[in-house]
Amino acid sequence: MGRYYSGDIEGKFWFGVQPSDDASFFGGQEIEPSFIEYYFNKEDLEDINNGIKACRDILGNYEQEFNDYFKKNNGYTDEDMQKTFDLTELQFKELITFYARLKLGLKILDCVEKNEDCTFQAEI
Repeated sequence: MGRYYSGDIEGKFWFGVQPSDDASFFGGQEIEPSFIEYYFNKEDLEDINNGIKACRDILGNYEQEFNDYFKKNNGYTDEDMQKTFDLTELQFKELITFYARLKLGLKILDCVEKNEDCTFQAEI
């Protein structure tokens, strides 16, 4: 079962990696009941960019290496990626979490830059 987010941006949270409230990492305002509703605007750009930078700082060269991996592979297993990148389970869990988070942050940034604001709901 997957959890999705929809609104100005759409996607699916990474199963077992990414929590429904992952967009909170980039600032914005969280509005709850069974969904978390997010609203970002140009005033949030600094927080969004800081979140993206933090993800990229943690990922380092793995950002490009993961990009290349996913261009060639439609899916992954933890074990395969740990072996491919010579990572421990703990290292992999941290990196894949920040990689998924980075992808979400880039969608938020692109949406705000194009539309001046971005609203979406995330399933809890």
